[in-house]
Amino acid sequence: MTLVQLRHLISLAQTGSFSQSAAALFLTQPALSRSIRALEDELGQPLFDRIGRRSELTPFGRDAVERARELVLAADDLRDSARGVGDGHEGVLRIGMGSGPGAMLMTPLLLKMAQERPRLRVEVARAGTELLVQALRERALDALVVDARSLRPAPDLHAQFMHDMRGAFMVRRGHPLTKRRGGPSFDELLRFPIASTPLSDEVARILVERYGARAHPAECVTLRCEELPSLVEVARQSDTVLLAIRAAAPDLVELKLQPALAASARFGLVTLRRRTLPPGLAVVRSLMTECLQDPPARGA
Repeated sequence: MTLVQLRHLISLAQTGSFSQSAAALFLTQPALSRSIRALEDELGQPLFDRIGRRSELTPFGRDAVERARELVLAADDLRDSARGVGDGHEGVLRIGMGSGPGAMLMTPLLLKMAQERPRLRVEVARAGTELLVQALRERALDALVVDARSLRPAPDLHAQFMHDMRGAFMVRRGHPLTKRRGGPSFDELLRFPIASTPLSDEVARILVERYGARAHPAECVTLRCEELPSLVEVARQSDTVLLAIRAAAPDLVELKLQPALAASARFGLVTLRRRTLPPGLAVVRSLMTECLQDPPARGA
């Protein structure tokens, strides 16, 4: 039994005429007759009574037609759904985001999907890199956008579409440190709370190299949180010094330390090798290029 045979059955039930159905289906009448006869042989029951030139459904035939319609409709729905998934307008997209990418990408991504792809279900998970990688390996997520420098290299992971974003120490306007001519020293920063998301080993190395052992995040960071927008808001409303990507808080004042920080995050799209990716991921790649950009340099 095939979908083609079921379509032939439905057509013949509608017209009651082999000749009319054959013409509508672009078949010869003998070909349509063979198709219906093969279906009847497989089912072991007659589907039509041949009454003169008309073919009328048997009681079993009426039931068979109803079921055939359900199967054909389900098959058509499946085909249409596959086409929607194929162009990224339907299906499910499950993305994990680190703190920095989440602050820059999550709202633009959800807004774009709501406006342009309302039938695509989007799920965003926020967590540390290790937990996100675990979820990716367990197939609970399709892809991650994280700081690639915090990612442990592994043969099953593929990182691409890298975007470097400059890190900075930032404070609110009017902060006491903004009044220091020539920029404050790191020791002066330590007089205030320092906030950051979890930092990569590479950034920790740079901090210690630039400013000494007390600059290690385990020593100097007093407010640590995965939710970067919350830390930005704390810096706006207090004397807290925020260490984060500059683009996360363009309204804050960047402190020009001596020596300069000269550190950056490298955000990339991480997927599992040899795994088929959801087409909706193209939107994420596009937004990464659009949103993961440093603002013009400003500061004190």
